[in-house]
Amino acid sequence: FYWEMPVLIQRLCGICPVSHHLCAAKATDVIVGVDKIPVTAEKMRRLMHYGQTFQSHVLHFFHLASPDLLFGFDADPAIRNVIGVAQKHPDLAKMAILMRKYGQEVIKATAGKKIHGTGAIPGGINKNLSIEERDFLKKDIEQMVQWSIDGLELFKKVFTENIKYLSEFAAFDSNHLALQRKDGCLDLYDGTLRAKTADGKIIFDGVQPKDYLEHIAEEVRPWSYMKFPFIKKLGMDKGWYRVGPLARINCCDFIDTPLAEKERQEMMSLSGGKPNNSSLAFHYARLIETLHSAEKIRELLDDKDLQGTELVKDGKHRNEGIAIIEAPRGTLFHHYRINDTDQVTMANLIVSTTNNNEPMNQAVEWVARNELQGQKITEGLLNHVEVAIRAYDPCLSCATHAVGQMPLVIELESPDGALVDCRVRE
Repeated sequence: FYWEMPVLIQRLCGICPVSHHLCAAKATDVIVGVDKIPVTAEKMRRLMHYGQTFQSHVLHFFHLASPDLLFGFDADPAIRNVIGVAQKHPDLAKMAILMRKYGQEVIKATAGKKIHGTGAIPGGINKNLSIEERDFLKKDIEQMVQWSIDGLELFKKVFTENIKYLSEFAAFDSNHLALQRKDGCLDLYDGTLRAKTADGKIIFDGVQPKDYLEHIAEEVRPWSYMKFPFIKKLGMDKGWYRVGPLARINCCDFIDTPLAEKERQEMMSLSGGKPNNSSLAFHYARLIETLHSAEKIRELLDDKDLQGTELVKDGKHRNEGIAIIEAPRGTLFHHYRINDTDQVTMANLIVSTTNNNEPMNQAVEWVARNELQGQKITEGLLNHVEVAIRAYDPCLSCATHAVGQMPLVIELESPDGALVDCRVRE
């Protein structure tokens, strides 16, 4: 039944369940005829979403990506991991653990528990934020803001010291897609769709979630379990696009929190105000959003609306609901149809990793063309492929339709199709 979707569908993923939870709730808001949920409900959902974005970005950058930058792409995988970071940079590792813990506490306070929460329901939310929960979260928020700044400074230091290579690594032109507020501000929870070309020209703007199928289509290829979305007016060959932190920074006009906006302006200056098309710039954008999320959490914790008592609305029910949200990894679409007995008869999801499918393939191709030497797949080449894919932070559990293990397999073929070399990383 439709009311089960916010809790049921988030079990597709243990990494970003809040994103599915909230997107499903937004879609079922439409089904129950509620175009605007109560202010307390919206702000509670936003707080939940910023907590999710904060902890997810911290997990990805510090735990998964920072070893690449701190030890180098060619470093031994035995060292190039979070354990290596903890041994060589214990203060950084401790900071990362406590930041992620804080984000999870925000989720617990708003969703009821840290993973697979139940806070968002059709038409609103099932709890407000108590004074005790608010004060518990407020005592550490200034530290979270400062640590977010510290993380950005660490990345910028490493990036500027290796700017030529890091800015050119897996860099290629692409379109970019993201949600925007009506005034062009970055908005992770709600808004309309904007798409830009690689040089910043608007492809479309102000597209309502209900109209997404007029602009987005999905290609199926026989060799992949994932689909390949594209912008219809540009066609399959030229219409693919990036989503996620980089696309959001490239698409928005400004950020409404001062520290993150200052960082956005600095980042955009590196590409002359036009979209940045380097895959590793995802990390830069990701850390700007981490800071933005911390600033938003701080702002919301002082908002008395979070202690409001009007939590849910109902209206004239509909048989279809469509919603879009910006998950940490990128734009997420949920589309449901229901029958007269409230059963879901159709569910279509386009998840962040699916949207980034073609860009990830392009990134791997870049590595093959620029890093492959001779006819052997070396450990270093494997590491470079991982770095390229990791920039997009793929979450394959909800982007594919396959059961079983999914190891990284890289095959090198000669021009006549003969297998020259093969490496497998379980």
